[in-house]
Amino acid sequence: MDSGMIGKIDKAKRYAEQRERFLFKKFEVAFRGDNSNHYVIFDDGTFKCDCDFFRTHRRCGHTMALEILLKDMLPEIKDA
Repeated sequence: MDSGMIGKIDKAKRYAEQRERFLFKKFEVAFRGDNSNHYVIFDDGTFKCDCDFFRTHRRCGHTMALEILLKDMLPEIKDA
């Protein structure tokens, strides 16, 4: 491996440890729940999940788990 690539790998590791560098704007996630799989979308501060609980509460265990996982890397969450 060349020295340029070694430097890039080291830089990537440093970046990965600095969560404040990242701000997710939009993503889609296939979520393996305990009872079934779900599909979660995040777009411009708004979560959407295909589970029944989300439809009535606008939040669910799947979206909250992603909020915890991506703490400090999401913009302010908006109500749908």
